[in-house]
Amino acid sequence: MATSQDQSLGSSSDETCQLRFREKLLAIDLELKVQDVESLKFLCIGFIPQNKMDKCRSALHLFDYLMTGEMISVKDAFFLAELLYTIKQNYLLRHLGYTKKQVEHLLPIRGRLSPFRKLLYELSEGIDEENLKAIIFLLADKIPKGLTSSLSLLAYLEKNTEIDEDNMILLEKVFKKVAPFLLRKIENYKREKGVWVLFFLGNGATNGALIPVSMEMVGASANTLGSEIWTKETIMYRMDRKHRGHCIIINNHSFTSLKDRPGTHRDAECLKLVFEWLGFTAHKYDDVTKGVMDKILQEYKSHPGHADGDCFVFCILTHGEFGAVYSSDGVLIPIRSIMHHFTAQQCPGLAHKPKLFFIQACQGSEVQTSVLTEADAQNSKHFSLMDSVPTEADFLLGLATVPGYMSFRHIRDGSWYIQSLCSHLKKLVPRQEDILSILTAVNNDVSQQVNSDGTLRQMPQPAFTLRRKLVFPVPQNAHLLL
Repeated sequence: MATSQDQSLGSSSDETCQLRFREKLLAIDLELKVQDVESLKFLCIGFIPQNKMDKCRSALHLFDYLMTGEMISVKDAFFLAELLYTIKQNYLLRHLGYTKKQVEHLLPIRGRLSPFRKLLYELSEGIDEENLKAIIFLLADKIPKGLTSSLSLLAYLEKNTEIDEDNMILLEKVFKKVAPFLLRKIENYKREKGVWVLFFLGNGATNGALIPVSMEMVGASANTLGSEIWTKETIMYRMDRKHRGHCIIINNHSFTSLKDRPGTHRDAECLKLVFEWLGFTAHKYDDVTKGVMDKILQEYKSHPGHADGDCFVFCILTHGEFGAVYSSDGVLIPIRSIMHHFTAQQCPGLAHKPKLFFIQACQGSEVQTSVLTEADAQNSKHFSLMDSVPTEADFLLGLATVPGYMSFRHIRDGSWYIQSLCSHLKKLVPRQEDILSILTAVNNDVSQQVNSDGTLRQMPQPAFTLRRKLVFPVPQNAHLLL
């Protein structure tokens, strides 16, 4: 047992380290210019709440907010190194113990800035004074007077949703007239941008391996993708905060204009039991209308509990179509619009934390149903899977089936997908398997299931922008659900 003297020495050592770290931050602040601070503030949009960002008058204020939000610390200041690298203040990296080459090496696995944020910053650097005047003139009916820099202009357009990671049309039109040389940067961004998807190829070409593909490549053949083999990152998401997080379960059984979904209550109870076992606070909502769904999304988008949570889970059990799900009153809701509520900018409390969405709903109507097996599809409309997952980091979307196909639910035993998901979480979390490995096992399990006459099959599809391994801590009562 540590003596009071040992504890005092430890406390003194921590205080010394903290002081030295702040001295380094002060040294960085002294070498930054006003424009550098504005650049750092712009890059931190989505990482720091806007009301706090508005109060930042110096880099020291910014550093304080980053430390409060646990984005930089004595033990890990890489995010600040990434920011300084991005604004080309590489000579300041020495204060943090990094070199330019070291930062470049670590960025692929530790970088936090989204491709969209980096694109906007690069565009701002290419807009000179004359370009800025011309752009402001062309956009006079969309922007207020008083914008004096390219960064403030782009920040305003983003804040007012004139542009976002999937919509650069306004800037493309303006740049075509004023700065056509910047169009290449946007084209490169659009070409390189793609949510990495774990796409299970069921044709046997890869022996069941998981291959990363951009959304544009989802339809490509195994031969095209064979050279790209996914390797696991060694860094794991933090799972040691005050509580695991919230798990929302939307369970739609009865509808005003669609058929009922018998068996769904078994799925909902299984999800609630398993995620509570994993330490989540589970909230189940039955027969949710569009209006109630909006209220739920608004409540959890701004829930204060996210600040002390590790993770967030949102499960939807309902009818669906390609890229969308139905509310109990028959309103079709795009999956992307649901997930968008929890991006870093919309929900700062969940920034840099894993956000998991599990959808038990059809994504098309390619097959027929059997007697005891029902499908969760209505007539399919054309939604793009590209519109489902936000392009920023830390999202996972688990779909019960691949686009264009039905998913199946037994009217007594529940759905193939949710029952398999719950079963494999119970089995593999105690073995310290990460979530992507667990979903691989779910894919394999569901793909081997068939209906009563052996004619119908199903293949789930996970899509993700996770940057780290997600491993749930083994529950203390791990044996209870086995």
